[in-house]
Amino acid sequence: MPYTLFTSKVFKLILILILLGLLVGVRIIEHWFYDPLRLYFEQDYLHKAIPEMHTFKLYLHLLLRFIINTLISLSIIWIAFQNKGYLIFSLKFYLIAFFILMFLLVLLLNTSLQNQNLGIFYVRRFLIQPLFLFLLLPAFHYQNKTYKT
Repeated sequence: MPYTLFTSKVFKLILILILLGLLVGVRIIEHWFYDPLRLYFEQDYLHKAIPEMHTFKLYLHLLLRFIINTLISLSIIWIAFQNKGYLIFSLKFYLIAFFILMFLLVLLLNTSLQNQNLGIFYVRRFLIQPLFLFLLLPAFHYQNKTYKT
């Protein structure tokens, strides 16, 4: 492969750092997204009822935030490995994870089970934070190291 600016490790690292900065930026502007659960979980949520909310608006904003984080995460994976197989696997993984997590969140919010607050907290956390990126990056790195020999 001929050497170009786009194959430079320094350039890739700078791009990845910029994209990680964008992920941090999404976290910083989280108050722009409708999420009454954010304030609920910052307070004494174990002893309070779940607040009233516009569920469609909540689901729409969770979807928007998930899409933003996913696009940035997929960009990081592409820049790090430039492997179409990894990118396609990651996209499928994110899509399946989104549908499973949204189903669980809807189920948890619409049932009246006791002590389901932590379930809602963790399902929501996986939807709004780029946690899957931090699972996929080491897995792909390990696979690259293992099967490149």
